[in-house]
Amino acid sequence: MKSAPVLAALAAMIAFAGASPADDPKSDDSALLFTSFRGNGEDGLHLATSKDGYSWTPINDDKPFLKSKIGDGLMRDPHLIQGPDATFQLVWTTGWSKHGLGYAHSKDLIHWSEPRLLDVMKTEPKARNVWAPEVFYDEAGARFVLFWSSTIPGRFPDTDAAGDDDYNHRIYATTTRDFETFTPTRLLYEPGFNTIDATMARDGDRYVLFIKDETRNPPAKNLRVAFGASPLGPFGPPSPPITGAYWAEGPTAIQFGGVWHVYFDRYTEHRYGLVTSTDLTQWKDESDRVHFPPGFRHGSVVRVPSSILTKLESVAGR
Repeated sequence: MKSAPVLAALAAMIAFAGASPADDPKSDDSALLFTSFRGNGEDGLHLATSKDGYSWTPINDDKPFLKSKIGDGLMRDPHLIQGPDATFQLVWTTGWSKHGLGYAHSKDLIHWSEPRLLDVMKTEPKARNVWAPEVFYDEAGARFVLFWSSTIPGRFPDTDAAGDDDYNHRIYATTTRDFETFTPTRLLYEPGFNTIDATMARDGDRYVLFIKDETRNPPAKNLRVAFGASPLGPFGPPSPPITGAYWAEGPTAIQFGGVWHVYFDRYTEHRYGLVTSTDLTQWKDESDRVHFPPGFRHGSVVRVPSSILTKLESVAGR
């Protein structure tokens, strides 16, 4: 029989690996948490929670939990994960032009490290931007994978005319174990079209990459999915669109109750959407079922211990 400490460690590893098909968002020992921003991202990190994955309630009267002055002083597209040591890692877009990505960490989502700028495209001085960064923990490699979208003028000339304002993005990545040293930046995914807003999830032995087709001419602006054997790829060809005729961006994915939930920003309609799937192939639009706080913008969904949510809710009204 395994000792209590070993059993506890195994339980922690299973919990960190992500939601199993049987996981229930109403579980007493975990909670669903959603990060987001408001307006142009001027005021910082907003948090919301849900008991069922459909109705989301702002925490702390929708007041921000973290502000940042790095880059252009914005905090757009905040993406959050909890690493294997229980530390929360947060990355975000700091501005419209190239600055790098914002980074901070926290044990409780209330007390944060000083925000830092990570210049992930310093070897690409012509890069125009660093948008919608995300971080994924690669258990096999015991490292964090950071990825984002950037336009490097002239790098993919065949699709230069397909974007808005001469933007022609692809997804780039680097890895780190400590957020101090990083591997050389590399191209993560080239789907053959202008693409932004990648997010990643693990599905058994494969890795799932959700992306936005950012093609403007002719208009696409939809979400697609690709699969790979590693979080660094290679990823296969993108699927047909998994969202409808409306314009969609900023996907974030989580699995519970045996169902994959992909939330996204229906940004031209100023509302949020949801598509669900049991097999990551056939998708059902459940956008009419979800309810988010007013002004909710591009963020990420994560499962956190209920004790963390209790602490977050205790700061309300301070």
